[in-house]
Amino acid sequence: MTGVRTLRLAALAVAFVAVLAPTAGGSRGAAPPLRGVNFISVCGFSHRGPDDPIVLPRQPGFSHDHTFVGNDSTNAFSTPAQLRTAGTTCRRAGDKAAYWMPTLFAGGQALTPTTAIAYYRRLVRTALHPFPAGLQMVAGNSHATAPQRLNITYWDCGDLVNVPPSANIPNCVDGQLSQHVSFPDCWDGKNLLYDNQKNTAYSVNGRCPKGYPVAMPALQLVYRYPKAPTGSIELASGGQFSGHADFINAWDQKALTALVSGCLNKYRHCGTGS
Repeated sequence: MTGVRTLRLAALAVAFVAVLAPTAGGSRGAAPPLRGVNFISVCGFSHRGPDDPIVLPRQPGFSHDHTFVGNDSTNAFSTPAQLRTAGTTCRRAGDKAAYWMPTLFAGGQALTPTTAIAYYRRLVRTALHPFPAGLQMVAGNSHATAPQRLNITYWDCGDLVNVPPSANIPNCVDGQLSQHVSFPDCWDGKNLLYDNQKNTAYSVNGRCPKGYPVAMPALQLVYRYPKAPTGSIELASGGQFSGHADFINAWDQKALTALVSGCLNKYRHCGTGS
């Protein structure tokens, strides 16, 4: 049942992203549709702590609190090489990537996500390249005090509840409170390290912008939380609008390359399987 639910979730989320990020207009119907072209990595909670190896490397305890999934060793001193030797909470054994979001608090208590889902999609027509080993990305603005664009981050109540995506945290009477963050899908081809998001950019109308010629998978990270948390709800980074997420590519590169080649570049919906 978990696999069926995850695939239903994938179909609904893909439809939303497809509306926000239309495909290139020059296809004239010749290429297969992009909707539903994806593979998925389902990961469990690992740990939380005030570390950020991308924005505040080698400065333990200096960050707001983060909730880490995927790689089980992520800390302020993490390097891609170290991450690749650690374990993972993801079902795909090859996915040792480090994923994290600011910790969500309800009534002053830290919430633990019931699950985290990483969607890897294709939003451009040109052939995709796998993330280069060690690539760092940050999506969203941790200092935002007003709503961010919904194609970057939004909240809803899960795949089976008719609650539209919103910049505001909804009252989830049914379903699970869920936060979605989408990462850039174009790389400058040179810089692995994050520098105020200068190494990556979002595709526009199915094309990578000038200066970012390398098309990559469009990664969306989703955290799902327990049903109907009580009390005032806020992120460790600030209010409800400060949603963001971080990613370090520590995948087994052969496994990642095979998924990009065999799923995304073949216009296949691979879901949680191969």
